[in-house]
Amino acid sequence: MTDSTATPEDWTALSRPLPEWFRNAPFGIFIHWGAYSVPAWAEPIGALGTIEDREWFTHNPYAEWYYNTIRIDGSPAQQHHREVYGGEDYDAFLDQWKAEQFDPADWVELFKFAGADYVVPTTKHHDGIALWDAPGTGERNTVHRGPRKDLIGEIARAVEDKGLKLGLYYSGGLDWHVRPFPPHITSESVHDTSRPKDAGYAEYAYNHVADLVDKYRPHVLWNDIEWPDAGKHFGEHGLGALFERFYAAVPDGVVNDRWGDTHKDYATSEYEAARENESESEWENCRGIGFSFGYNQVEGPEQSLTGQELARHLTDVVSRGGHFLLNVGPRADGTIPEIQRQALTDLGRWMATAKQFLVGGRPLQDGTAATGDDPWIRWLDRGAEVVAFVDSLNGGAEAAVKLDAGSFALSQVSVEGAGVTVEASGESTLKVTLSPDRPGPAIVRIPKA
Repeated sequence: MTDSTATPEDWTALSRPLPEWFRNAPFGIFIHWGAYSVPAWAEPIGALGTIEDREWFTHNPYAEWYYNTIRIDGSPAQQHHREVYGGEDYDAFLDQWKAEQFDPADWVELFKFAGADYVVPTTKHHDGIALWDAPGTGERNTVHRGPRKDLIGEIARAVEDKGLKLGLYYSGGLDWHVRPFPPHITSESVHDTSRPKDAGYAEYAYNHVADLVDKYRPHVLWNDIEWPDAGKHFGEHGLGALFERFYAAVPDGVVNDRWGDTHKDYATSEYEAARENESESEWENCRGIGFSFGYNQVEGPEQSLTGQELARHLTDVVSRGGHFLLNVGPRADGTIPEIQRQALTDLGRWMATAKQFLVGGRPLQDGTAATGDDPWIRWLDRGAEVVAFVDSLNGGAEAAVKLDAGSFALSQVSVEGAGVTVEASGESTLKVTLSPDRPGPAIVRIPKA
């Protein structure tokens, strides 16, 4: 198609069945790594979706938004930047970013141990710095400055070597370098009034993503924020043509929903924001281990999820029909902070047993069994059986699992993993006894009657 206009029918024509690999991929790893990993500073005030706009942007807990936050007059980040860095130009961080201990094979080995199915590194965030030799960026990328490496190429090879699927994040909606705007202080400015919409930027972004597709053949294109309006067509450098190019190169590839009102294979939520998207047939929730995606040196254990908490979050998402994309934020030297590494390692201990029950599981029909948060209980339907994931949030050793006795063979119930016992307690209740040292929720298998 060469027409530069696009109708709703044109976008609908791109729709296709969700590839089996993604349908059976409950867990992915996000990677936010950039020049912002040098200052690595933000205020850990809370989760996206729980904080009012003006406070959110002025006290932004996303360390990868440092370039925006330091330009907001009166923000603590601006004061920090003046005191610590003398207010120097943001691009100085690109040259200070050396990635001297970067070991992508070690990263991906950790991600695989944690049970991940796919890995999605950032290729260009809103600061406009590309992590590969992106066309049109001159020397403002990691091949020519800073790390002096094709970081995306090295991550892509490591992901392929470990047998995982590669996804690529790209900020199509914002580029504070090639299209500078005043600092964002509202969500409206991010998603509408202060994002680039012109044809020149649309071509610039098209050339980047087309290059990523041609070079690395990702299975996921994960765009962020939006896509320039002048590029929402099927003509030359149009988004429609970009999708067609991607699907031709990777027939079982998928794209997310952050391209404006155009086309998607699945929807996304982020922390507590856009939770309405979790009612769609295919969706993915993303969040960091703490409140930031990029590494934030200010965050400690009190802001970070443990491996057991990650196991619960992952199970909750899958039990409601979603996928979970968990972010890792490496330091500027390329090492993964110990808090994050430990959480992933602990999650992996649980996933060694649990993943086989998450893959292929579907939400259990409402009314069949009771979910709850105290005790913590989630369910998955696996065809011939249902699986209850049971945990205690308050140190309790026992949990009662209630379900429709006529639908299940309670006498044939079994458990997976050590430290858990289960017995019938009446006609419609199971008593699950939990040991305190489990790495995640207990796994109780209940055959259907």
